[in-house]
Amino acid sequence: MSEPLPEEEFTARLRALSSRYWDTHPFHVRMHAGTLSKDELQLWAANRWYYQRCIPRKDAAILANCPDPDVRRQWGERIVWHDGARAGEGGAENWLRMAEALGLTREEVLDERHVLPGTRFAVDAYVNFARSKPWVEAVASGLTEMFSRGLMTRRLADMRARYPWIAEEGFAYFTTRLKVIEGEGRSTLDLVVRNCATREQQEAAVAALAFKCDVLRAILDAVDYHSGRS
Repeated sequence: MSEPLPEEEFTARLRALSSRYWDTHPFHVRMHAGTLSKDELQLWAANRWYYQRCIPRKDAAILANCPDPDVRRQWGERIVWHDGARAGEGGAENWLRMAEALGLTREEVLDERHVLPGTRFAVDAYVNFARSKPWVEAVASGLTEMFSRGLMTRRLADMRARYPWIAEEGFAYFTTRLKVIEGEGRSTLDLVVRNCATREQQEAAVAALAFKCDVLRAILDAVDYHSGRS
């Protein structure tokens, strides 16, 4: 069996997957250029909602599989961030407000009438991955956090500039997420590096992150195809 990669090389392997992240997807390119229609933005928000609502379920699966109480305490904070400490709070609630700012009703987002089969398949596969794989692989899949801050910063600026009809309160998800994403990315990377003691575990972590990048791009593929742009 091969020796484990040095920490710097392992980290570099993970960071190199930034080229597979969804920031360069044609749908995002058009979003930032300001060429999406209102209908396309609504479809994006409704489908992204399905991903947002499933993130706490993914994180709960990690907790269920992790034997380390220190890791569970750390990871449990993410569920609270998304679900909120009480009703009407949290990242999921802020995403619903974004959908409403785009002209969707809360009812039509919550009943998932706009969620496409491709989106549902990809997101369900991600939740099942977290349930069935060792917890550190599921944590590694979330290392897309390393790549997301730049995209989110650019998205917030471009959407404000290109789609001025969106009310400012619709951007609450992005403004609040930007405050925590960099710290979460660093802590997740540290957790993965510390707990991948063998070369096999390191390779599995790299594969997990690649899988997550494919899940994200599959969501946009579904939206893009339905919009008739691809």
